[in-house]
Amino acid sequence: MSDLKPELSLLLLLALHSSFLFHSAFSDILFEETFQDGWKSRWVLSDWKRSEGKAGTFKHTAGKWSGDPDDKGIQTFSDAKHFAISAKIPEFSNKNRTLVVQYSIKFEQDIECGGGYLKLLSGYVNQKKFGGDTPYSFMFGPDICGSQTKKLHVIVSYQGQNYPIKKDLQCETDKLTHFYTFILRPDASYSILVDNREKDSGSLYTDWDILPPRKIKDVNAKKPSEWDDREYIEDPNDVKPEVHDSILAEIPDPKAKKPIDWDEEDDGIWKPPKIPNPAYKGPWKRKKIKNPNYKGKWKIPWIDNPEFEDDPDLYVLKPIKYVGIEVWQVKAGSVFDNILICDDPQYAKQVVDNFMANSGEAEKEAFEEAEKERRAQEEEEARRAREEGEKRRRERDRRNGDSRRHRRPDPHDYMDDYHDEL
Repeated sequence: MSDLKPELSLLLLLALHSSFLFHSAFSDILFEETFQDGWKSRWVLSDWKRSEGKAGTFKHTAGKWSGDPDDKGIQTFSDAKHFAISAKIPEFSNKNRTLVVQYSIKFEQDIECGGGYLKLLSGYVNQKKFGGDTPYSFMFGPDICGSQTKKLHVIVSYQGQNYPIKKDLQCETDKLTHFYTFILRPDASYSILVDNREKDSGSLYTDWDILPPRKIKDVNAKKPSEWDDREYIEDPNDVKPEVHDSILAEIPDPKAKKPIDWDEEDDGIWKPPKIPNPAYKGPWKRKKIKNPNYKGKWKIPWIDNPEFEDDPDLYVLKPIKYVGIEVWQVKAGSVFDNILICDDPQYAKQVVDNFMANSGEAEKEAFEEAEKERRAQEEEEARRAREEGEKRRRERDRRNGDSRRHRRPDPHDYMDDYHDEL
């Protein structure tokens, strides 16, 4: 900026400052965690399941492969454990504002069975006892178990009861970092994005069984007697040709010849076999024409549901005070990072774009290199195992051969020879 004229430099600074003020005035970053220095002061590891020896812990690491080794998250550590950790955040409400919940997760392990979701909690929470029984207001993220369950959870709490989304949403299952984003708007509409690509969208009214539906089918409705749902009808003006009835379905085969050895006295009068008549077009039917009285297929009408009572605050969660990770995993190794709670979808999108531009491709290359090394190591271990097995086989054969050569003679062998000679 030293090469710019003073007036131009001042204008540029004012423009940048105005842009920052505009962003700050119209959007809020309610919570953002990238797990840099000092993250332990914000997060509390729960003692839930520790007395049973079933509590896992977290490592501060970028993982085995990363686009930036200094960009660390927290990774589940120790297999077959429960993992629970939470952070207290400034209390906020999403009333009359858009809510954006976003985070990244990388399943480095062959997870087999386990979760990778995030929870938002309301009210007072004893963070040292935070666990699977702790009530939550919102839960979002992947859950993988075997080859069948690859589910993306979206669970909303309403009046103390949890409601899962009715749609069958699938999560990512590879070993790279993926960003999961949930956007909830004041009109109760939502969007779900994975790596900034919209995976699904809809409304709390239709995609969760929170409230009774606004409309229901009128089970008492009946199709009116005058309703004509025939799209095509026979042409009343179509007349059957007079020659139609004289055209036979089968005719004698004109190419057939009476066999030379045919004896009419013994075999009767010879008649040529019949073949389908190419001139015969089948039974006569009137042509079909468009029905001028066609009203379309009749459908049962929808009516207002008398049991529906609207709640304009359906989208409003209880005031959020904590964000938590609470999962169980057969195999540990999931890296959680880039947790963001805000009201600006564009800012969330920019976070993902920045990661993909700066680290996405590098992480993929690091993963492919790690996979190449893993396969090479497996091949080397397999080669050594084959060589060791072959070595043990040769030693066994040598020992067996030596024992046969030095075996003490059995006196019965001589007796057998003696009897054979007799």
